[in-house]
Amino acid sequence: MPSVNSFTINYDALNEEGTFSEGDIVTGQAILSLSKETKAQRLFVKAKGDADVRWTQKRGDRTHTYSAHRRYFKLKEFLIPEGTEETVLPEGTHVYKFSFRIPSEKMPSSFRGTHGKIVYKLEAKLSRSWRMNSTAEKELKFVSKSFLNFNTLLSQQVGSTEKEMGMFSKGQVHMDATVNKTVYAPGETMLIFAKVNNASSRDMTPKFSLVRSVQFRAQGDTKNEEYTVEKAVDKVIKPHTQHEVRCEMKIPTDEMLSIENCEIISVTHQLKAYLDISFAFDPEIIFPVVISHPTLVFGANNSGPVGPYPAGSFGGPAYSDFPPPAMAVGPYPAPPSSGPYGYPGAQSPSAPPPAYPNNPQVYCGPPGPYAPQPPPIYGAHSNPMPQGPSPYGSPFSPSSSSTMLHPPPPAPMFHTPLSGPQVQPPSSSVSPSAPTFNPMPSAPDMTTDFLAQTNDVPPAYTSLFPYSTPEKLDTK
Repeated sequence: MPSVNSFTINYDALNEEGTFSEGDIVTGQAILSLSKETKAQRLFVKAKGDADVRWTQKRGDRTHTYSAHRRYFKLKEFLIPEGTEETVLPEGTHVYKFSFRIPSEKMPSSFRGTHGKIVYKLEAKLSRSWRMNSTAEKELKFVSKSFLNFNTLLSQQVGSTEKEMGMFSKGQVHMDATVNKTVYAPGETMLIFAKVNNASSRDMTPKFSLVRSVQFRAQGDTKNEEYTVEKAVDKVIKPHTQHEVRCEMKIPTDEMLSIENCEIISVTHQLKAYLDISFAFDPEIIFPVVISHPTLVFGANNSGPVGPYPAGSFGGPAYSDFPPPAMAVGPYPAPPSSGPYGYPGAQSPSAPPPAYPNNPQVYCGPPGPYAPQPPPIYGAHSNPMPQGPSPYGSPFSPSSSSTMLHPPPPAPMFHTPLSGPQVQPPSSSVSPSAPTFNPMPSAPDMTTDFLAQTNDVPPAYTSLFPYSTPEKLDTK
């Protein structure tokens, strides 16, 4: 009868998707169930990340094998110390707790393909004298946050193409196309707009294709694969007509994430917008596309799924508990009733601001008393630490007398930076002729109890903020 009934390993999830990223802390348990007393030489847990590619290619009568390997990290923690005398483990269930911190270096996301894979996993191994080693494995779903200038991927893309028709037709064709942004999450909808001027004598059809390209690299050679992920076709455009196209293309929910930071495996996406013309070369516009995890995409947007709104559009859903900033007329500071972005007051934020003569231009009110926060690089990308019970809690009932909890070995303290959504006030365009003002103007003491006010007419602005006669602005 074997002495080891079962040997398993598990980890504590940091989020609903069970994903990990650079710098995250992985905690878990190695669970060993013994049917009788057993002597163990050592017990350890490893966390590692590796990329491997391998394929064969036949040339003539010979078959060549291409392979490559990259290791991103390997961490080991001994639960039963190495180099000591054999440790006697009594019968029952033993729970060993462990903790690792994933390095902060740039690493690619998890991937499995035809000729290669990128795998992150936990592995536990029990060694005994004159016995085969007992092992347990658990794969980690790793999502890379290594994107340069991630916020720039949220801007729309614009491209154009034109073509002079050949000998079988006359005229020319011109197409302008716009895509609402570059980075998308699986399941998100891509918005494409195009304007086509068919000044030729041929019919043509606007078409759009989302293409995935996978490349494996080893020993100076490459293996390429290309897949058409999604297609969309618009109606035929007749000769000497103009047509506007609006296309919504949904990215499949199981689409692979883009990988651009691995030496031996790359996964890239691109959108092809082209005009299908019979018996002619099709003019096309190619837009780069990045597929990333929803946590990163929606965290950077800080507004959830994009839906039908183009990136950067005004008037979409708002998720702030604060009212919009008040607008002041003229180059003067906002009145005391301007709300949380100006000075405190009891007037309703929806009440119209007072009007000032001879100042027709409108400028945004001054910033509030707190300096604006910088925009988040990844939004809420960092995985929070688990809440509620301790992550080292046993998965078994505490009343089980055969379960023995083994404390983890001492480990250095890790300070995880706090993360959370940050609200950035909306940007505003100010006329170049607007005079500058002190961002933190001083105000006289106000003895009036504004909290007890109603929506009556506010006090005269000049009584609160005396000013000299301003110069007239040049309205030209």
